[in-house]
Amino acid sequence: MRLLLFLLLATFARAELTLTAIDGTQHALLAEKAAQPALCIFVSPFCSTTKAFVKEINQIADDYSGKLAIYIIESDSEITREVAMEHATLSEFKAPVLLDLDQKLMQQLKATLTPESVLVGTDGKTFYQGRINDLYLGPTKRQRAATTRDLRDAIDAILTGKPAPQPQEPAQGCKIGKK
Repeated sequence: MRLLLFLLLATFARAELTLTAIDGTQHALLAEKAAQPALCIFVSPFCSTTKAFVKEINQIADDYSGKLAIYIIESDSEITREVAMEHATLSEFKAPVLLDLDQKLMQQLKATLTPESVLVGTDGKTFYQGRINDLYLGPTKRQRAATTRDLRDAIDAILTGKPAPQPQEPAQGCKIGKK
């Protein structure tokens, strides 16, 4: 009976992953006992919706630097290191850009779109998953300006020990190309 329980828990436990950044550094993600919450923002240079959020992504990286680990994740099946480096340079990303070429992180976090944000607590569990804000109300429905702060509200909640905001609105954007 104990063996069965152990196997069930092991099956559903989230394994720590190590991804390589475009600068060659290694980053361990999804640890069950992390020092800080981690924010993973899935992006793609092939998605025009991602481009609309670059300024806010960079501002979030500035505003929350040192308070949580922030990563930009390139998981699209057509991404190469060179393409990711060019995208990072043009976007002037202020957080490490990690390559998820085998899409293991994407699958573990159940990310499907760019830009999609996933905020993981120090316990390794997903605290928030969804849009950055409501700049896009649908795949082609862009507003002049965002009127919500969905991701910032979630970050503020996790940093102050409050529950995750509800509802968690899904991201709007481009599907991540799968292998």
